[in-house]
Amino acid sequence: MGKMSELSLLVKELNQCGETLIGISQSLSSMFSSNDEPRPTKPETPAPEEKVITLEEVRAVLAEKSRDGHTAKIRELLQKYGADKLSEINASDYPALLAEAEVLGNG
Repeated sequence: MGKMSELSLLVKELNQCGETLIGISQSLSSMFSSNDEPRPTKPETPAPEEKVITLEEVRAVLAEKSRDGHTAKIRELLQKYGADKLSEINASDYPALLAEAEVLGNG
């Protein structure tokens, strides 16, 4: 994955986080506002579908980071999630693992 596509992916994820935060703030605002106050009506946008991260996507990022010289850090990440190899990691942990792997070498 090239730097531009990696940056594009991060920008897309950041945008999704922002949309989620806006939705949460609107929900909290409506919960805590009194019924006496008129609320502006705004058409609700459906929550964006969360993208399912696949084993292949995680493997591609980890392979790139390994080629960039971060093999030891990748092994540490795998062990953090209780595995010696990627195929042993629970699919529900892929988003967190991918997020941690993407920042390797950026700091």
